[in-house]
Amino acid sequence: MVHQGFWNHQSLTISVKGNCLTISLGSREVFSYDLAGRLWTALVDEISYRRGLDGKIVAKWQTGEKTRQRRWLTPPESADLIERGHALLCKLTSDLRSQKIVLNPPLNDKGWRDLQTAAAFDNTAAEADALGYFRVYKPIGILPPDQYISVVLQATEGCSFNTCTFCDFYRDRPFRIKRVDEFREHIRAVKAFLGEGLSLRRTIFLGDANALVIPMPRLISLMEVIHEELDVEKLGGIFAFLDGFSGERKTPQDFSRLAELGLKRIYIGMESGHEPLLKFLRKPGTPQDVLQAVRNIKAGGVAVGIIVLLGAGGETYAQAHIQDTIRLINAMPLDMEDLIYFSELVENENLPYVQTAYQNSLQPLSAEKRIQQGEAIENNLVFGKKGTPHISRYDIREFVY
Repeated sequence: MVHQGFWNHQSLTISVKGNCLTISLGSREVFSYDLAGRLWTALVDEISYRRGLDGKIVAKWQTGEKTRQRRWLTPPESADLIERGHALLCKLTSDLRSQKIVLNPPLNDKGWRDLQTAAAFDNTAAEADALGYFRVYKPIGILPPDQYISVVLQATEGCSFNTCTFCDFYRDRPFRIKRVDEFREHIRAVKAFLGEGLSLRRTIFLGDANALVIPMPRLISLMEVIHEELDVEKLGGIFAFLDGFSGERKTPQDFSRLAELGLKRIYIGMESGHEPLLKFLRKPGTPQDVLQAVRNIKAGGVAVGIIVLLGAGGETYAQAHIQDTIRLINAMPLDMEDLIYFSELVENENLPYVQTAYQNSLQPLSAEKRIQQGEAIENNLVFGKKGTPHISRYDIREFVY
């Protein structure tokens, strides 16, 4: 329900929803909280903020028509933002109680309850909340953009191959699969941590990296536990990563069974259709492995999300990367249920990729050329009568959970 009024010489809107509470003061200050009272998003002076469950806050703003800037707040800056929201909601609550503000319509019991819960979220609560996250989760390395507000359940930890030179998300974490009893305990801890904030979560994401590599009997047992502990259908189904070369080991019948258990989409870090580039990146498997995996997944009634790495291999591999990636994606039976993400290579000096590229005298692509590389691929994709996948950019520097 939307409640409107006038406060401090500005329009006031309180939006009380089934999954969050949003306070808007004029057009320049907006704070949103989940129903457990934790700050979720904010907008202050045309800068948007998103707080992760680990307590980190990313700020994003526009400096031009197509130029988006971002940076992570320092702990003191994060504390200032949380305190700003806390002070705003405390004053708002006080003025509503003293009837200095008239809302149309007035807040009902749920509205008052949600407002008071959010108003209690100060820096002490925020610090305790972040500590709770680290008691429940190992660090969550990465998620697809459409899964940033999922319920992450770590059925596995780490990555089963962990050799890609451009990725350091799981570098120091051995791969392991959780036991059924351990996974059930983890799910219950996640539910207790999220509390009423569970209502904000749209889907279930089965982590960590390539979790679907789990052998079918164990995977089915783990997914059955999810159904016993959560309403999978209400939450929007289950989503997960899978590498292409492991994916082809599961049959269409396997994927059909997983679809029966609520699996909706599988994300594959294809990176490139150019096999020599994959070898340079130390990415296991071949483009043919990815193609066969996608065919099996689609035949089993599950959608896919294909991730392409822009800028990988620099100028040396640029044209072959474009041509072979177009060829590979065009061979896939994709439709309107699927996604294609273009993710720019993010380099830092700690990555083995950077060291290998330097040793091989690779000239990196500029930001402009990486964008052009994505456009060249996208403009040459051809899809069938079942529709076109949703295609968008994927910037790992903006990942927040």
